[in-house]
Amino acid sequence: MLDIRRISSSRWWHKKKIWIFFGIFLFLAFVRISKGSLYKDFFYFISKPFWPGQFQKEIILKSIDQESTIKLNLFKKDNIRLREILSLQQSSNKDNISAAVISRKTGGWWRQIILNKGSKDGVEIGSTVTGPGGLLGRVNNTSFFTSSVTLLTSPESKLGVWIDRSQINGLLVGSGDDHPSLILYSKDADIQIGDFVSSSPASSLLPPNIPIGIVQSIDDISRSRKTAKISLLANPHLIDWVQILKVKI
Repeated sequence: MLDIRRISSSRWWHKKKIWIFFGIFLFLAFVRISKGSLYKDFFYFISKPFWPGQFQKEIILKSIDQESTIKLNLFKKDNIRLREILSLQQSSNKDNISAAVISRKTGGWWRQIILNKGSKDGVEIGSTVTGPGGLLGRVNNTSFFTSSVTLLTSPESKLGVWIDRSQINGLLVGSGDDHPSLILYSKDADIQIGDFVSSSPASSLLPPNIPIGIVQSIDDISRSRKTAKISLLANPHLIDWVQILKVKI
């Protein structure tokens, strides 16, 4: 009789383990299919008490004034172009979405931030994200409550940029560290340390004339092109509040 009970108990425990493993498999499969949306929405709720407060938001808003000063310095030699920038700002501010940073992965290979605004707020994949100082990156994924932003420092980031002093275009590529690389496909390209870099007027991925950074160093080793390291104006390590520019069709 004792052996029968042991066999019955063993079978029951074996069936229970099978159901446990099956449940884990279904959960992981759902997370895979949803691309982590469930996890990010869950993180949205548990992190809500720790979001930046109103005081921090006021500090960030003051920093935006500094960004405006940088823009004026960046385009002061071209009055017509400056008026176009100011006109763009006035028309786009109505479409901005203010969002708080609730998680960040700014070190290592995968560099992104997660915001507390998602598809329910009108955020779309491809939306431009800016912070005090200038451009941060673009939205690459959204859930109902949150959105993920690929930073300019991520190796996945590749954007057309503009060097204002010499009036030339280049390609900004994230390199997995805090200083993305600027690639100019001409050995004789006119570029100097201290040059301002902004989003390109020719870019189809984001609005033009958004401040990005300053040329920090130049590499002349390659014979076919010139590369440089860029010091970003908007620091993703420190920013708690951002602006999301809605995608315009």
